[in-house]
Amino acid sequence: MPNIYKEIQERILVLDGAMGTMLQAYNFSEEDFRGERFKEHAIPLQGNNDLLSITQPAAIKEIHRKYFEAGADIVETNTFSGTTIAMADYQLEDLVYELNFQSAKIAKEVADEFTAKEPNKPRFVAGSIGPTNRTASMSPDVNDPGYRAVTFDELRIAYKQQTEALIDGGVDLLLVETVFDTLNAKAALFAIEEIKAERNIAVPIMLSGTITDASGRTLSGQTAEAFLISVSHIPLLSVGFNCALGANLLQPHLEAIASKTDVAISAHPNAGLPNAFGEYEETPEEMASQIEEYLKKDLINIIGGCCGTNPTHIKAIANLAACYKPRKLLVVEEE
Repeated sequence: MPNIYKEIQERILVLDGAMGTMLQAYNFSEEDFRGERFKEHAIPLQGNNDLLSITQPAAIKEIHRKYFEAGADIVETNTFSGTTIAMADYQLEDLVYELNFQSAKIAKEVADEFTAKEPNKPRFVAGSIGPTNRTASMSPDVNDPGYRAVTFDELRIAYKQQTEALIDGGVDLLLVETVFDTLNAKAALFAIEEIKAERNIAVPIMLSGTITDASGRTLSGQTAEAFLISVSHIPLLSVGFNCALGANLLQPHLEAIASKTDVAISAHPNAGLPNAFGEYEETPEEMASQIEEYLKKDLINIIGGCCGTNPTHIKAIANLAACYKPRKLLVVEEE
């Protein structure tokens, strides 16, 4: 069995790039999203990318394959919105287990295929656990600051359903990502710890926050260092940041945590900042040259891409990462 704790001490691991960016290129119609099975569904389904693991599995498989071919060690499952909370927008709450299970199964099949071809470079699948579209720390209503659209317990239950399905589907690790509210993340981490105890299993956990603006804080108001401290009671494989910023703007926040933790540091920045049309224009070469600064400063152990990145970005990043040694770690593998 490939061991990620062993691999992460030997080399910088490469995470995949954006799933949404790749799916946009397919130009799937409402009919494509529905497939035969959801032909009669009461509300529009276009834009529900997670559903494509059921209605367009060949496309999802092809995207995973392209990222592995580009040099990724880890791909994320197509489950960023795979909770009952997020799926309520499409009236598909009942589909959550199947969505996560199938997404994990698809990714794992491709990973196993690549590991069999290159046993010296094992490939891993990270179960992607997104932040949901609600926040437990803040009110969405300016006139009622005490109001909350979701409770900690509702989040915990939703994350538990998602995580159980991802584990059943065969993921190697879990990635709680794009954390804008640390309370949401704590609900996910609590749910994962519950499952680990109930099943008596160990699952490596990656945790990735998102710095939302120039103030260098998460949406719920924490600095990078505060975010790290508030989650350091959980045994983590890695902690880091993704989304919101390009590689150069993310660097100071990685520097803020790299010297303050013994766990691995991860980063998967956007391809720069979006232009007026919401498009990301940074080329693979531009992005790689910024990421080289992380490597020179010994900041990271896991590197990938978020919004706007595709296999050409990941290839440039993977080629670069192969030239550097990983940041030194005190990795204690979970029993």
